[in-house]
Amino acid sequence: MKNVSRRKFLTTSAVVAATPATVLPVAAAPSKELFVHHVYFFLKNKGNEADRTKLMEGLEKLRKVPTIRLSHIGVPASTNRSVIEKGYDVSWMLFFDNLDEEEIYQKHPIHLKFVEDYSHLWEKVIVYDSIGPAAKKA
Repeated sequence: MKNVSRRKFLTTSAVVAATPATVLPVAAAPSKELFVHHVYFFLKNKGNEADRTKLMEGLEKLRKVPTIRLSHIGVPASTNRSVIEKGYDVSWMLFFDNLDEEEIYQKHPIHLKFVEDYSHLWEKVIVYDSIGPAAKKA
C-alpha cells in the first residue's frame, strides 16, 4: 500500500467533503408508481402463423425503446374459464416508471417505425393503460 502523509490525507478528504453532492454518483430512488401499457393485437388473417411470427419479431425490435422498464410478448394461454378473453392473437405488455416515460415511448422513432412496418398485419388493437403503486413482492 502506498504511504500517504497525514497532511495529504486531510487535504484530499477536505476536497472530497467540499464537493457538491450533484457531482457524486447517487443511486436512483426506486419509482413509487408504475405505468402499465397492455396492448392486444387482432390479426387480419386470424390464425395465420406467419403473420403472428412477423408481428412478434416486430415487437422484439420495439423492446429497444429505452424508457421500457419491462416487457412481455404473449399469446392466449390454454386456460379456459368464462372470464378469460382469448380472441386476440398477440399480447404486448409494457411497464414504465411513469406516464411521461410511456409518452416518450409513444413518440419514439422505433415505435413509429413499428407502426409503419407492421400495422398492415392487424385489423384491431385494444389498449389498456393503468397506473398505480409500484409492484411489491408478496
